[in-house]
Formats: sequence, structure tokens, C-alpha cells
Amino acid sequence: MKVLVVGGGGREHAIVWKISQSPKVSKIYCAPGNGGISDIAECVDIRATDIDGMVQFAKDKQIDLTVVAPDDPLALGMVDALEAEGLKAFGPAKNAAQIESSKVFAKRLMKKYSIPTAEYEVFDDYEKAVEYIKTAEYPLVIKADGLALGKGVIIAENREKAEEALKAIMVEKIFGNSGNQVVIEEFLTGTEGSVLAFTDGKTIIPMVSSQDHKRAYDGDKGPNTGGMGTFSPSRVYTPDIAKEVEKNIMEPTIKAMEQEGCPFKGVLYFGLILTDKGVKVLEYNARFGDPETQVILPRLKTDLIDIFLAIIDGELDKIDIQWEDNAAVCVILASGGYPGDYKKGYEIFGIEALENCPDTLIFHAGTTKKNGKYYTNGGRVLGITAVAENLDKAIEKAYEKVKLVSFTDMYYRTDIGIK
Repeated sequence: MKVLVVGGGGREHAIVWKISQSPKVSKIYCAPGNGGISDIAECVDIRATDIDGMVQFAKDKQIDLTVVAPDDPLALGMVDALEAEGLKAFGPAKNAAQIESSKVFAKRLMKKYSIPTAEYEVFDDYEKAVEYIKTAEYPLVIKADGLALGKGVIIAENREKAEEALKAIMVEKIFGNSGNQVVIEEFLTGTEGSVLAFTDGKTIIPMVSSQDHKRAYDGDKGPNTGGMGTFSPSRVYTPDIAKEVEKNIMEPTIKAMEQEGCPFKGVLYFGLILTDKGVKVLEYNARFGDPETQVILPRLKTDLIDIFLAIIDGELDKIDIQWEDNAAVCVILASGGYPGDYKKGYEIFGIEALENCPDTLIFHAGTTKKNGKYYTNGGRVLGITAVAENLDKAIEKAYEKVKLVSFTDMYYRTDIGIK
């Protein structure tokens, strides 16, 4: 099989790495890819959101399967466009990807089908939103409706912060048209976790659990990022909680999407919070999480291509998905200034020291490769993933390996996996 993976981050590197282990695959392309991905796949200079360019490439190269990994091309309908040309594609259709691309759609779906989530209000008028927050209880959560690179959620501790957030999103348009509407919702307290699931629109099979660290600095301080590290399994996601989530959240969500005329086929990510009133949904993502993928796929025993094809063919109930009984931790090495302004183009040292380390994986997120050397090319640069028999050993191993890598202005959290 010839496979095309769309995207160019750490998640895509993990997907390409896992796909490369399948005996069914003879050739992998990745568009646009990155420095690390170029070592195991042929990178193609096509933007992940260039639907026409991607479809044409898939036709020209007679691609057998295209895996659309990031949120933007899914929201734009890349899977629909590929399928319209008779090409096989993995990922949800545009109308199903709304579950991530529109917070308003997701919240209304949960309310209509009694899926537990925070209480909320929706506003498309800035003045009305400002009026509402004058009598709201704090802290509260303000979310841009559309996609915002994982940064469209702001926790406002008081009215002043809430007004700043509304102005930035709705007036200054820091997230563009994604801020045309906002969701203002109650702040939930509890432990956060995330579970991804494979689904063909009828059957849903959860993956192993994980927990992400969104804040930039130790102790969950600082601004929200796309994710500074992650670990699997979660320390708090017990078998009893897993049953509760499957019954009250996962299965109702899949049924709701089907009833709304937008059945979901692909990977559905459930961002959850364990409150004193039970588990509630914070958000959905319509694809593999980043960096959760970097700890989940190393634990997967089953051929990923077999899973993708079963989902596309609506036969997920016929496949037995197996997992390793171990743990994985991923520490993100980021550029100084991220998630704000940062510089690119610094040489990365020490990668070769990790390449033959057992149970250690390097997933490139924002890198380029020139003349055999790697350079920084993004806010999140590398993910160092360690696999071990338990979380404590995986944490220790990951941080041992992190010390071997360096680049100018590099920073990382020192508490990944500890919470």
C-alpha cells in the first residue's frame, strides 16, 4: 500500500512511525512533514490545508490511503474531497468534524442529548457578552467558537480578565473568524484526563487513557499551550470511571452524531474532567490528540493500518485491538517564548545520542533537516517519549534522555507525569 499522511507535527511523526511498522505498507508520503519525518517517509511540500493540492497529489501518486491527521483540513472537508474522487481517506467528514471546529455545535449537541458538561451561554454580540459577565460567578471559562491552535480557551479569574478575553477574541479578533461567537461556561474543578477512541460511527473502542499538561510551566502555571507533555496511563482513570464514561459519554456521543445526520468515523478525543458530580466533557477533538498520540501509539500492539481500514469499511466490531501492559511519558522540548513569539532556525544537538536508545522515541514536532543537521522550526520542537513497565520508571527515563538534547532557548517542564 502507498499511504499519505497529512500534517507535519509530533502527532504526524508518531502516526508515520507506527504506520511504517505495518507489513501492508510499501511507501509513505507525508505532507508537509518535518525534519524527523523525512527520515522515514518522503516529505511533500504541500500545505496541510491545501485540499486541491492534496487531492491532486493523491490521484497522481495513486495513493491507497490518505490519513488526515490535523484539525484544520478535517474542518475544511479534506476527507470529503478525497472520497469524492474515489480515494480512500481516514478521518471524519466535514459535518462530523464540527464537533471540534465549533464549540457551539459541540455544546448544543451535549445539551440536546444530555451528555454531562459545564453549564454555558453562547454570544455573538460583544456588548451582550460583556453585560452577561457582570453578574457571572468567577472563575469562568471563555472559549472562541472555532479552531485556535489549542489556545482558544481562556480561564478568567475575575471580571476584568473576562472583559480582556472577550475584547481580544470578539473585537481584536486574535483568533480571526473563530471568535465570531464565544461560549461562556462555568468553571469546573477536578482532575482532567483524556481518552481517545476509535469509531466507525456505530462501534466505539476506547484507547488506553492519557493525561496532558496544557500549561507552559511547572505546577500548571503560565499560558495554555498545545501541550507541554503527556503520560499514559492516567493515574486517576480507573476501570469504574472508564465504564461510566463509555456509558454516559462515549456511546451517547456516537449515537447523537448519527441522529444528527453526521456520523463520526475516525478518532474521537474526549477531554474530560472528574468532578465531585461525576465525569463531564470539557471538549471534543475530531482527531488524534497532540501530544497524547506520542504516548498512546507506542503502547499499541495492533497494526494501525488494519484499524484504519476497519473504520473506513464500517467493520470496527470485527477487529480485536490489543495494547501493551506498560506506561509511556512524553516531554516536549519547546522554543523559548512559546506559546507567544519565538525564534526559529537554531541547530539541535544530541538527537543522534538518542537514536539507538532502547524504549526511547524522538518525535519531531517543529524541525527542519538540512545537510544532515536538524534545526528548530516551531514552538514545540521535539517530544522525547520513554516507555517502561510503570509511570515512575518512564518519567525517570524520559528526563534522563531530555538532558542529552539541546538548542538555543530550549525550555521544558520538569513535572510531566507527576500530577
